[in-house]
Amino acid sequence: MTQTVAPAPLKVFIVAGELSGDILGGGLLHALKARHLQIAFKGIGGPRMIAEGMESLFPLETLSVMGLVEVVRHLPRLFSVRRQLREAALAWGADIMIGIDAPDFTLGLERQLRERGMHTLHYVSPSVWAWRQGRIKGIKASAEHMLTLLPFEADFYRQHRMPVTFVGHPLADTLPVEDDQAAARRTLALADEAKVLAILPGSRRSEVASMLPVFLETVPLLLADQPQLSIVIPAATPARHDEIRALLAQADPAVAAAIVVTAEPAATVMTAANAVLLTSGTAALEAMLCHRPMVVAYRMPWLTHAIAKRMVKTRWISLPNLIAQDDMIPELIQDEVTPERLHDTLRPLLHQDNAAIMTRFRQLHAQLACHASERAADAVLSLVQNSPD
Repeated sequence: MTQTVAPAPLKVFIVAGELSGDILGGGLLHALKARHLQIAFKGIGGPRMIAEGMESLFPLETLSVMGLVEVVRHLPRLFSVRRQLREAALAWGADIMIGIDAPDFTLGLERQLRERGMHTLHYVSPSVWAWRQGRIKGIKASAEHMLTLLPFEADFYRQHRMPVTFVGHPLADTLPVEDDQAAARRTLALADEAKVLAILPGSRRSEVASMLPVFLETVPLLLADQPQLSIVIPAATPARHDEIRALLAQADPAVAAAIVVTAEPAATVMTAANAVLLTSGTAALEAMLCHRPMVVAYRMPWLTHAIAKRMVKTRWISLPNLIAQDDMIPELIQDEVTPERLHDTLRPLLHQDNAAIMTRFRQLHAQLACHASERAADAVLSLVQNSPD
């Protein structure tokens, strides 16, 4: 009697560096499971990736270090983590290594594993089109294939003859092109006629510590204009919730009384809002996909900023402006991030008719809704299955 031997599972080693990467990774893993019944995942991921069956060898926040200068003191730990991940991927016999964002860490790991004969793919382009364009040589040596979220990024890689697939953004697939503000307000127990400001200080500890205090200093100026203003802060994680509450405890009691901190999704809070104040990052893209006018702010340590200012080749920091290649939304950086400037920039957004910018956001939303996770999964499987070995 002939025994039937079950095919060996496809082993996917995947490393994400922060919450936005976990969102992408969760969608990718789900799509891969739908296409390949015998598949296993290992690496670094967060709750969404773990829920899809991934074994995470380190906590998601292991790689969340901000700034050019700040990374230096964490290098010994990061090198140790990368060495352990490399050894784990090789010992496991992974078929492919996928790095999701965190390029300074994941591209190095991809290169080491590619040199050992493993397939490698990178999901989310580094901002190589904006600064340090010479990095393209290292990227091509690290990843066999690049998946980009934005169309202009794919054009850059094609110009440099690197295999690339524009997949769009999973958030654009998830969030509705026609949003329902009334439903979002019911979820948050907000009145239909209320003026609502959403504040998103960031998903990292360092961002909350750096940005939320100046955001809170802006609140009294906004309340002077609109005493009944409702302000909602979505906490990205339980840890961020505790940090936000601690900073509110130190703030003026009138400020703290005007603010609600919620565990509801950021998209719900932004959809309910008239305007959004946020720290630059993926939240700006999410605000655009919720079709809400926003002010984007960002501050970094002075030395990091001085270095970056000399190297960056793009005029914008926010994803909506980069996608549109236009000054759609106001950006305040470094010394511009003051309570007065934030107030003066936010005030008109809370009171004027924002229909035009909301329509523009819906148009861009439609361009990015491309079934990103499914397209990414197809690219991963194509790379592995078309291997000559």
